[in-house]
Amino acid sequence: MKHLLIKSLIVSACFLLLFSGCSKILEEKPRSFYEPGFFKTEKGVLGGITSQYAHLRFLYGQPYYYNILETGTDEYTWGQSADANFKDADLSGVGNLTAASSRSDNLWTTAFSNINTASGIIENAAAVPAITAAVVAEARFFRAFDYFLLVQTFGGVPLDLGAGELKFNTAPSRKSVRNTVPEVYTKAIFPDLVQAINDLPAAPRVVGGATKTAARLYLAKAYLTYGWWLQNPNNIPTYPQSARTDPDAHDAAWYFQKAYDVANQGIDQPGSFGLENTFYDLHVGGNDRNKEMILYADHTQESEFYNGACISCFDGEAGNGRNSAVWMVTPNYTVIRSAPNADGTGIAVSSVQREAAQALGRPYTRMAPPVGVFINTFAEKTLDSRYDGTFSTVYRANWPKGGTTNATLYNANDMPVTPGQPILSFLEYQTDAVGLVYPTGPSFPGKSSNAVGAGVMPGRADFVIAPLGISRVLFPGLWKMGVYRTDNGTGLGQPNATSTRPFKIAKFSEFYFIAAEAAVKGATTVAGRTARDLINVIRARAGKWKFSNKNNAAFVADNSAAMIAATPATIDINYILAERSREYFGEGHRWFDLVRTQKWNELAGTYQIAGAAYGNHTPETFTRTIEPKHYLRPIPQGQLDGMEATAEEKVAYQNPGYN
Repeated sequence: MKHLLIKSLIVSACFLLLFSGCSKILEEKPRSFYEPGFFKTEKGVLGGITSQYAHLRFLYGQPYYYNILETGTDEYTWGQSADANFKDADLSGVGNLTAASSRSDNLWTTAFSNINTASGIIENAAAVPAITAAVVAEARFFRAFDYFLLVQTFGGVPLDLGAGELKFNTAPSRKSVRNTVPEVYTKAIFPDLVQAINDLPAAPRVVGGATKTAARLYLAKAYLTYGWWLQNPNNIPTYPQSARTDPDAHDAAWYFQKAYDVANQGIDQPGSFGLENTFYDLHVGGNDRNKEMILYADHTQESEFYNGACISCFDGEAGNGRNSAVWMVTPNYTVIRSAPNADGTGIAVSSVQREAAQALGRPYTRMAPPVGVFINTFAEKTLDSRYDGTFSTVYRANWPKGGTTNATLYNANDMPVTPGQPILSFLEYQTDAVGLVYPTGPSFPGKSSNAVGAGVMPGRADFVIAPLGISRVLFPGLWKMGVYRTDNGTGLGQPNATSTRPFKIAKFSEFYFIAAEAAVKGATTVAGRTARDLINVIRARAGKWKFSNKNNAAFVADNSAAMIAATPATIDINYILAERSREYFGEGHRWFDLVRTQKWNELAGTYQIAGAAYGNHTPETFTRTIEPKHYLRPIPQGQLDGMEATAEEKVAYQNPGYN
């Protein structure tokens, strides 16, 4: 099967919604006009299709867009090195989310450019005999994909980019009118995805390409989300203002049933997809393009051209197409020090150095997981492999890779440590912290080791932090998204280059969650597919261990029966949301999940975390001000500035509360 060449010309016209000019992926010359005839050639259509995949990299792995999907939820708050990009999104009194500061602007500009490209393909590709309906269906899939992201984020958005609804726009336009939420779903998202299911192949045309399975997944998710929107349990306002009624006269229950049915079709007709055997298999580096991955934003270590970023350099985080999201959630473990002398004194040595390894990587400390993640979300860490398969909880000595020649260093309790041994560990349970003593500052008096304010426990050579001691500066990193390289040799490799791993967007496992959520919302179920049955498929897999990241060693166990037995007899939405967090933690799903179910304020309105100074391990409670207006992000200020409209029209265009 062919690999998709993900570098190509973006062939969309510059129109109002791309107020900053045509986006570039390759070295193309930006244009303000494209002849429709471009899409009546095989080269034009295939180039446009390739750009559909390439545009995913401008969203997924982009650190500030990643932040807006996670910061302010129950999964992440701002970290010690956060700037306004992150503090504004937290809604906890340290910033102010506005049309100018919301980083959803990245979605607005990227998605509308891609939508216009998709429309050009859909309108004109029939003139090219070599282009099949299946290829055009890829464009339909991505047009629906982008509109689905937009409508969840901003509410109703324009279907007319200047040339008519869902028409390819070939010249700049400074006019814009927003459609309503029901119009976006029923005119754009649903029809495109239904057609895509009909026309797409079961097996992808290229590695990572769109399939019937991908279209089913997003159609099921769109049905589910629209059902919640129609139901509106907490009376959250919508915009543009619209009655919560469906143009096709279906009610919320009808859409929940459709979500359940389509998700079950996805399970029953998987094509080449399925669940990986273990959670570890799903996330271990080197296995990214596995059978569970339905969609991903691709990167590669093999070529800078196709990676979209340098491979061997000290790179910046914010360039277009780079995958640097995981940097944001990586703590600065490189501050940790061990002593050269047996009494804990001497010139301190960096015992855990920055390395291009999955448990390490480049630390930015912009986002931090609150205490509740470790106390509540991942309360079970012994049977359930997902905690171990999500976080880096043990930071091991690697100083020889950086050129330090000491055979032994001295760490907690002045005990000796050698390369590969734990230097800093996060305890799994608060009850494990027997005899734990923290210093009042970064180190204990008279010692050159530590430097990060971690504690000591009797008989342990590693410094430790208990769950209640998680802070804005020290917390477990996100192992599941960590760096993976094969070119490190015996050294530290290239930890300052952005990640060359694909960014996971959609997985086969979501079919089970969508069907389970629809069942909880009242869908009629079939035998063996109740909400509990469906969730237990995921929980059974979570009970299977292959490797222990904590111990850095093979560990084979099957706790599936115990995991299933622990599932509540009655599944509710809160339980599904908790399971979704355990399964997809830190992957950019959480804000959408909390907004769809209108549980954001209930589940993330308060959180606990210790302060931003090394040695601070006293959790404080913080309150977020999550207002109904926040369930929609503001229309980006750049869009408003570029419109040819009166001040009053711009106010009317913006979502309420953000003017």
